[in-house]
Amino acid sequence: MRMSVIGCGYLGAVHAASMAKLGHEVVGVDVDTAKVEALASGRAPFYEPGLPELLGETSATGRLRFTTDLAEVAGSRVHFVCVGTPQKRGEFGADMVFVDAAFDALLPFVQPGDVVVGKSTVPVGTAERLAERLAPTGATLVWNPEFLREGFAVQDTLHPDRLVYGLPTGDNAVPTEAGEAAKAVLDEVYATPLAEGAPLVVTDYATAQLVKVAANSFLATKISFINAMAELCEATGADVTRLADAIGYDDRIGRRFLNAGLGFGGGCLPKDIRAFMARAGELGVDQALSFLREVDSINMRRRVRMVDLAREVCDGSIVGRRVAVLGAAFKPDSDDVRDSPALSVAAQMQLQGAYVTVTDPQAVENARAKWPDLKFAESALEAAQDADVVLLATEWREFRELDPEVLGEVVAGRRILDGRNVLDPVRWRAAGWTYRALGRP
Repeated sequence: MRMSVIGCGYLGAVHAASMAKLGHEVVGVDVDTAKVEALASGRAPFYEPGLPELLGETSATGRLRFTTDLAEVAGSRVHFVCVGTPQKRGEFGADMVFVDAAFDALLPFVQPGDVVVGKSTVPVGTAERLAERLAPTGATLVWNPEFLREGFAVQDTLHPDRLVYGLPTGDNAVPTEAGEAAKAVLDEVYATPLAEGAPLVVTDYATAQLVKVAANSFLATKISFINAMAELCEATGADVTRLADAIGYDDRIGRRFLNAGLGFGGGCLPKDIRAFMARAGELGVDQALSFLREVDSINMRRRVRMVDLAREVCDGSIVGRRVAVLGAAFKPDSDDVRDSPALSVAAQMQLQGAYVTVTDPQAVENARAKWPDLKFAESALEAAQDADVVLLATEWREFRELDPEVLGEVVAGRRILDGRNVLDPVRWRAAGWTYRALGRP
């Protein structure tokens, strides 16, 4: 099938390459010339495991190409809209300027019978509004939210854990004739994962738009819950890791996402829960999501607490102390530094008088662009040279596997803050380190 992907950022680039891998003919369109040139040459403009290889493989088949000329989408049967919806400056709501601009630019090239597929995370009600604008073209809008995890995006696109179609429905909540026709088209698009048994949920526009933000809100709540328990553990001497293990055996709860530490960041969870709250307020049901304010607050409080912990292990003051921060990306296997807890803590420590050096396997350049006043190093050993305290802030494998004896030879003081609760405290203490972590004795 011939299709277009509008917006070739993180979501769009992975989606375009994955669709070509599934056998479709894909043209990706973006206004960023440098990004398009990189993708066209098989280079990923961001770090995502497996994407460079996928770009190279699919580009070689001739089924994948990238351009800045939107007119080249003409003739595509399906158009995926994959542009960003960042948080508005100074507000909680989502900024829809890129989604609206993409639809405005696409409309002249859409033909009757085409299917336009929204994949961006948007406030509920957006699809209904955009469907009205699309109606005169004779095309049909479907909302098909994405559920990608950074670091696993290629796998999640080629082998999704579920697919959701939001179709136009009539008064009886049954898909319209146009909706059924659009579903058949999407079934063809996703024929391979559907044949592999990927669950399919067919629903209305409103439900499809709510699925992504509801899922992210649940995950954020689970993370903040265990971090709230960490605060209680610190006050009582309990161990939050053992607590999480114990309650995680309950099938109704589960152990995943019950890892206390610096909390969540990135370009999705923080802005999505805030946009969700903002939209609930617009709909007059703000009380339904008032708990998300505390979820957000707990998450941000962990960053402040980590600075306090550094002060505690440094005899009450970090002024003039050398701090090595291991990690800049908001999570491992990514170079994304948006709302990164690691960088937030690093910047707070520097503002409070510490000499901070940050390292990360992939995110140093992005971090330097965002925080040029911080000092950066190429490796953990370089960052830790003469450090008074080391903070593991992003749980990259190479940081989790550090040898405490080797690291201990380069530091000025053997003090380690485990911001992700992934190190073995017995091993580090045996090597003479003062080990501290959020929520642990």
